[in-house]
Amino acid sequence: MELVAYIIIALILFYCASIMLSYFVLGLISFVALRKYVHRNKNVDYNDILPSDIAPSVSLIAPAYNEGMNIVENIRSLLSLHYSNYEVIIVNDGSKDNTLEKSIEAYDLEKVDFAVNPELPSQEIRGVYKSKLPAFRNLLLVDKVNGGKADALNAGINVSRSRYVACIDVDCILEQDSILKMVKPFLENKERVIATGGVIRIVNSCVVHQGSIKQVNVPKSFFARTQVLEYFRAFLLGRIAWNHMDGLLLISGAFGMFDKEILVLSGGYDHRTVGEDMELLVRMRRYMLERGIPYKVGFIPDPLCWTEAPEDINVLSRQRNRWTRGTIETLRMHRRMFLNPKYKVLGMVSYPYWLLYEMLAPVIEFTGWIYLLAMAVFGLVNWPFFMLLVVFVYSFAVMFNFAAIQAEEYTFNQYKRLKDIWKLVGTALLEPILFHPIVVVAAIRGNIDLVRGKKKWGEMTRKGLGA
Repeated sequence: MELVAYIIIALILFYCASIMLSYFVLGLISFVALRKYVHRNKNVDYNDILPSDIAPSVSLIAPAYNEGMNIVENIRSLLSLHYSNYEVIIVNDGSKDNTLEKSIEAYDLEKVDFAVNPELPSQEIRGVYKSKLPAFRNLLLVDKVNGGKADALNAGINVSRSRYVACIDVDCILEQDSILKMVKPFLENKERVIATGGVIRIVNSCVVHQGSIKQVNVPKSFFARTQVLEYFRAFLLGRIAWNHMDGLLLISGAFGMFDKEILVLSGGYDHRTVGEDMELLVRMRRYMLERGIPYKVGFIPDPLCWTEAPEDINVLSRQRNRWTRGTIETLRMHRRMFLNPKYKVLGMVSYPYWLLYEMLAPVIEFTGWIYLLAMAVFGLVNWPFFMLLVVFVYSFAVMFNFAAIQAEEYTFNQYKRLKDIWKLVGTALLEPILFHPIVVVAAIRGNIDLVRGKKKWGEMTRKGLGA
């Protein structure tokens, strides 16, 4: 029995070491890519695109479900962006609160006759509203039967008339020059760019006025601060590296821009998954690869979008539960990519990585906890070695958090006050102990809910941007 126990421990240790090595390699690649990006773009004036005749048309599509608390402020934010050729399409996805009524009142909307091109499947559209006020002539509101986020996005795409569509979460606040930066890769690459994504930041505790962020603050809530670190790691030490290797599988649903033609030809958003953002990009990339069409996916390291992070444990757990189910559903739907050289980096590197270190990591970690408990009961734990291992893993997690903070300060330096940096440092010390276990348990519940056939998104209760 002891031999079996030692073999299992050796396998777990090897798995942990491989995760740490992968994080280190991705972080190193990200630092190199970030340095190049900052050096290359430090003198770029994105406003050159603003008055240009080549500025392509863009449709901002924002699904809204029970967003009455924030909807007026959110629409104002979207209408105030620095871009000359865009429309804002708010899709009210059968809200049960006063989202529709508050929007109509605030922006003087009236129902109009509007020809909708049903290229993508969606629930019935009950009406399209436009503002009577000239100042809001680029605003459309689509009222439809509830069908979920993917369904609402498809409806918005059917209504849109632009060459590119930017799909966002309505509770987000975009930087004023966000469209300018997202459009740039579509204009400057020789190969066809099918999608671009940007860095997402946490808006909790920031000062927001009339749809714009006036002061960036570190969140007061501990759970929101841990997500600041998590987003640093995911975007600055993760996705930048994957994009540099041409292996990016995910553009955040909070803010992504797509070539509308390719999006429609590849089938639009899929209703069968709660991970519609990841699944769409994978399917669009498969569409291009299977047809041998040269293409690129862009990624902008600049902070372009600010979103409200959950501060309540239950809401956070529902979010991570959904993310887990979405990841598994996407990998299952596209399993033919696994180690398939036809899909190049996606099939040979990205898919195996997500399978081993994103999908299976919580399951293996949770199994390790149970196995440790069983070994303790039978007196098989080498406690000095175990404590040494715990210290090593904890130290690596903290140092990786510090590296993420350093990457942010070196590049975009959003948190300029020294006390904010110290708050993040303190959070980095506590995050592996107080936050990470919650995420693991939520992921396990996501696996269980997936087996049970759960398809619901789960309510995301928000405090509001003025909180």
